[in-house]
Amino acid sequence: MDENDFFKQGTLLICSSLEIEVAIWRLRNFLADHLPADELYLSLYEPAERALRFVARADRQAGVKLNKLLPLSPEMVGMIEKGGRLSDYLLLNEPQADPIGRLITTEFGFADTSLLALRLTIAGERIGVLDVFAQGRERLCREHAERLRFLREPVAIALANALQHQRLVKLKEQLLSDSRFFNRELIAISGDRVIGASGGLSRVMQAVSQVAHLRNTVLLQGETGVGKEVIASAIHAASPRRGEPFIKVNCGAIPENLIDSELFGHEKGAFTGAYEQKRGRFERADRGTVFLDEIGELPLWAQVRLLRVLQTQEIERVGGTRPIRLDIRIIAATHRDLAAMVRAGTFREDLWFRINAFPIRIPPLRERQEDIGPLVQHFLHKKAIEMGIAVAPQLSPASLAPLLDYSWPGNVRELENVVERALIERRRGELHWDLPGNEARRSGMASADTSKEGIDGGEDSLDSVISRHIQAVLARTGGRVGGAGGAAEALGVHPNTLRGRMRKLGIRFGRGQ
Repeated sequence: MDENDFFKQGTLLICSSLEIEVAIWRLRNFLADHLPADELYLSLYEPAERALRFVARADRQAGVKLNKLLPLSPEMVGMIEKGGRLSDYLLLNEPQADPIGRLITTEFGFADTSLLALRLTIAGERIGVLDVFAQGRERLCREHAERLRFLREPVAIALANALQHQRLVKLKEQLLSDSRFFNRELIAISGDRVIGASGGLSRVMQAVSQVAHLRNTVLLQGETGVGKEVIASAIHAASPRRGEPFIKVNCGAIPENLIDSELFGHEKGAFTGAYEQKRGRFERADRGTVFLDEIGELPLWAQVRLLRVLQTQEIERVGGTRPIRLDIRIIAATHRDLAAMVRAGTFREDLWFRINAFPIRIPPLRERQEDIGPLVQHFLHKKAIEMGIAVAPQLSPASLAPLLDYSWPGNVRELENVVERALIERRRGELHWDLPGNEARRSGMASADTSKEGIDGGEDSLDSVISRHIQAVLARTGGRVGGAGGAAEALGVHPNTLRGRMRKLGIRFGRGQ
């Protein structure tokens, strides 16, 4: 075959597929008719890794995509970078005599072989190397090398195109992964006002306006269910990062053995089951905001990792070797007394100082009764839409009286549940509020005076009614507060909220706490 036909047919084959393993397999079968070519390997030189990365190989049977990194010694790096190996090809009939040839043949188990390495460049830029292996010594000669040179440019272009195609496919997969993740995890940032912004949360919203446009870390403090997530969302929505990701992390909900992988991501093969690279939540939030809910639940070793992120704005994936620079803002939240945890040694003092620069306390619902009416109206409208109710029931001042008298240990979250339960039980007409300790007078239309009467029609205070109800539930659960079947689950509140209420009322904890 003359040179023109060789070039034409070889070019058509190497450019016949964007799947590099397919193209190199077709090229191998073509070359085998013209020169000794038992196996072909394509590799890239990666200066940052100081290594060769093999991306594909082909033998008689098939082509295979690779992702194999072969570290180079300083001597080998010098040979490549100092210009000592800049010819179009390198012919090694005894590869064991050459440092890089010896490394490659040893790695791939070629005990007795000849090697022809064709260097691939485009516009003077090094792209990679095509290695042709032939079993046996002295199998390859200069004539083979000169013929292979005709395909140097087409192979380089095909490799560059295939690599770019792989990057685009990976980017598409990454975008699809992010889309699925955000649909599941990303908190929707809407233009809706914060309920209570001009009422009981006015001071909170003033603080939000002071800090939203900055990148400083913010700590939100308040009981479970007060709406810390809503305020974090408001900070993000009012910040220059509003168009970027807002990622929520519930620190208490991630199993301890998965914290590293969930927050920082992992490289493929970093541990058993790591079948592909995964970007963690910090990396997904780049240029945006990370909301660390219940930060006090993080174990001490994870607090160390978080402190480094706050100090350097860098992370490392599990199994990775290079730091990844990020631009993220941290908003932390907790219902716990972090200062007490610092004194007890369960929360790092340096992390406490770092996140406590601008604390915002969110008052419980019992301290902002003026917000109860607007919140009930908001939840009625929201739940009516979710449940397909055409017209949400209207409220009268009298119907709100029982809600205003209640102390709301579960705060806004408990109020939402009460409204939802009322709509489920009665979609039209009067709404009845199912409040713990208030079963004997559930009518939502009761007068304000009636709502202040004791459950037994006598002189009982609200605290005594709540105390008796909690003790009755504890009796049914055998004194168990937390966990499945505990009193907190039965009452629909967080265990720590219930424990705090029990301390206030002087109720001793039972077993299982």
